Amino acid sequence: MELVFLVILIFIMVSALGAGFPVAFALPGSAILTIALAAITGELFAGDMSAYFAHGGPVQWLNAGVTNLRGIYWEVERDTLIAIPLFIFMGIMLERSKIAEDLLVTMGQLFGPVPGGVGISVVLVGALLAATTGIVGATVIAMGLISLPVMLRANYSHSLATGTICASGTLGQIIPPSIVLIILADQLSNATDQASALRTADYKLATGNTTLPSQFDLTSTSAGDMFLGAFLPGLVLVGLYITYILVLALLRPKLAPPAPYEGKFDRGFLLRVLVVLVPPLTLIFVVLGSIILGIATVNQAGAIGAIGAMIMAGYRLTEGRANAFYPAFLAFVSIGALVLLLQNFDINVKSIQTSNDWLGVILAAIASTTFVTAVIWSGWRVFKIGDTLEGVMVETAKTTSLVFIILLGAAMLTAAFRAFGGEDLVRDFLSGLPGGFATKFIVVMLVIFVLGFFLDFIEIAVVVVPIIAPILLADPSANVTAVWLGVMIGVNMQTSFLTPPFGFALFYLRGVAPPKVRTIEMYRGVVPFIGLQLLGLAIVGFFPVLVNYLPSKVYLTSDTAPPPKNPRLQLCIEKYLFDLYDRDGEVLRVGIKTARGLDFSGLPANLKSEFTAGLNKAEATIEKVAAVRAAETAVATYLPEFRPKHSQVRDLRVELGTLDREKTKLTKERRSLSRDPEIGRDRIVEVEQRLVAIEIEKESVLGRFPRDWVVARKKYIVLESAETKSRRMYRRNVDDAYEPVEKLRKLVSQTAALVAVEGRIKGLQPMIESQPPEQAIAAIAEVGSALSAAGALKAKLALSKAGRALKPRKLDRAKAMKEFAKALKLYTAELVWRRQLVEKVGSGLNAYDDAIKGSIGLRQQARLTDGQAGEVASCLSHHLDISLSF
Repeated sequence: MELVFLVILIFIMVSALGAGFPVAFALPGSAILTIALAAITGELFAGDMSAYFAHGGPVQWLNAGVTNLRGIYWEVERDTLIAIPLFIFMGIMLERSKIAEDLLVTMGQLFGPVPGGVGISVVLVGALLAATTGIVGATVIAMGLISLPVMLRANYSHSLATGTICASGTLGQIIPPSIVLIILADQLSNATDQASALRTADYKLATGNTTLPSQFDLTSTSAGDMFLGAFLPGLVLVGLYITYILVLALLRPKLAPPAPYEGKFDRGFLLRVLVVLVPPLTLIFVVLGSIILGIATVNQAGAIGAIGAMIMAGYRLTEGRANAFYPAFLAFVSIGALVLLLQNFDINVKSIQTSNDWLGVILAAIASTTFVTAVIWSGWRVFKIGDTLEGVMVETAKTTSLVFIILLGAAMLTAAFRAFGGEDLVRDFLSGLPGGFATKFIVVMLVIFVLGFFLDFIEIAVVVVPIIAPILLADPSANVTAVWLGVMIGVNMQTSFLTPPFGFALFYLRGVAPPKVRTIEMYRGVVPFIGLQLLGLAIVGFFPVLVNYLPSKVYLTSDTAPPPKNPRLQLCIEKYLFDLYDRDGEVLRVGIKTARGLDFSGLPANLKSEFTAGLNKAEATIEKVAAVRAAETAVATYLPEFRPKHSQVRDLRVELGTLDREKTKLTKERRSLSRDPEIGRDRIVEVEQRLVAIEIEKESVLGRFPRDWVVARKKYIVLESAETKSRRMYRRNVDDAYEPVEKLRKLVSQTAALVAVEGRIKGLQPMIESQPPEQAIAAIAEVGSALSAAGALKAKLALSKAGRALKPRKLDRAKAMKEFAKALKLYTAELVWRRQLVEKVGSGLNAYDDAIKGSIGLRQQARLTDGQAGEVASCLSHHLDISLSF
């Protein structure tokens, strides 16, 4: 019965959308009507409002709706959506202030003389506008009004001209900052949590363990990660568009002839190009660069973009006036002053101690006030000239409200879809497809592509993604990242603006194109670009490094980067290090041999033996690596025999899971029907017969397991455990090899502090003998802290005993002096061998550390270097099949 209401839900939604009902109300309305109908029907015919729900009931659905409302509008932690109105404001401001128009005209003049130059300039401007506005409608309309007449006057093919404009306008979908990427990040963050739960359940079913190892768990995504991941795929699409136009212009010049610039390429033209191009490019660099470099969050970058757009609009709207650039100049100077002040002063009001600190704070306050003045000045201009600010604010409010209402409505619809078992149906259908993850992914991409013919990107993102994303992310056979999946969906949804009959870019351009450009020509013109987008989708799919590398690299080099000991990094770090050992093994051996020749004659016996043992373990590293590789080879040799059996068993487990879920639903229905047997007597018989049939089917499925599955699985576990053990032994070996080096280097670095304590510790003697106990104890505590910081723990312990002997209740100056003498003796002895350590071993120890810290000692470092992070990020960017562990 749940399926009936699921069909009703979909039918109401499709009918409402097809009738032109607003999406913001069609989604929640269809959910509310269907939920109410199911609840009333259940109460009337089964005596239970929840009878016809696969999961929960109307009360649970209402609770889910309240949770979604609170999650979107009130949860402080979920602040990603704040960036949406900021970027919308930035885009509309740039479009209303004619900056987008200036870009199109200038780029067309610059590239016009090149074959296909006007078309190439349209693509480049589309990319620039995408990186500054991200609003497809505004971009297409602006380029249609300005570029289309120019392309037509240059005798461009109508199809090529309209196709180029439509395709370039849609780049705002994927080139950051993009609204769709922010929405996808928000949806995928929730989907990742669900996928993690599914993967944990899968792992428990396969292994019996209730805890999923961290290296097998999923990592969520953020808007910043999506921006980084989409950057290179966006450039790939730009490159494909330009290549297509250039090749077509060279092969068929009549379709895209050159359009020579009628003016002169003089100093005035160069100045105009700089004025038009530099500010938007600077804004792009500041917005995206601040995110990529980890300087600002997405929300902060959105605020930067909004303020920057308003400052740019301030001088563009007053073009020709003598003081047009004054606010922009003030803003530029004040920002430069703040950058210099931050580099030369500690600008923190709470930590002001010196006159220099006061100077830095005062100068920073002056610079900040100047910047605020420039912003207010620009805002006043935008407010007064043509009511630009009011129009931008109204449009921003409308667009933002639409997005947020659709988000809420889609969450209600998705909850209803799950309540009627729709998600289970989708999961069972996708899991039952032959070919594993590849087939599931291709089917999902085809569905999204087809939906793009009829639905807007927001509807696809908020309705389809929450349903299919957890299923795809949970699959361990591909182990794809949420960023990669989001970018792939984003590139695919980009075609929704081009595909007839409801391609919105086509509608936007049709509204501003002259009558001589026929609609069929526009449809014909976008077909090659749809093909190029699909080609770009294939390129990104086959080369996930294009998406995953930048987010991984930025994460590994950020202030919050994980240490090299992080379990999720180990396989990639070891891959990098094993190759390093192959290349530089002889250098390591020379470094170890040189370290053995260091003079440790004055070193305490325990430290000397620890260092010698560390050298022995360092020499054994290559042997441990060989053991790991041998274990790897043993597993790889067995995989061709084991993998088909494992895949077969996983498919059979999927069938068992489907049967178990059906059994659970039927058991619930039988319990509900049993409350009034007279009404549901016939149905009870059907349910009981089906339950018996399910048990028979389960026995049949179990009988299809490979006969030697238990033996084969046990053999794999033995081989995999051997590899895990060899890796664990390698990691323990290199840790033990480097720890003595780290310990001695720390002692060397602390020696100067130890020498500085000498006068202070000797000065304690008269205080212990004659000063009041409280003063002596305080002085002893200060010296003890200094000894602890210098690593002289034995001397510090003895000195602490002297302090305890001076406590008023058991004052014993003689005992205190005895403990002090012991502490002084320990200090003097340690000072002697520490000085010898620095003089005889210091430089050699540093040389040995330099030789091994990037290899044998890498796990003990606080963070990866930039080069190491790049190697590890490249490794992490490839998807690794981990299904054999499930």
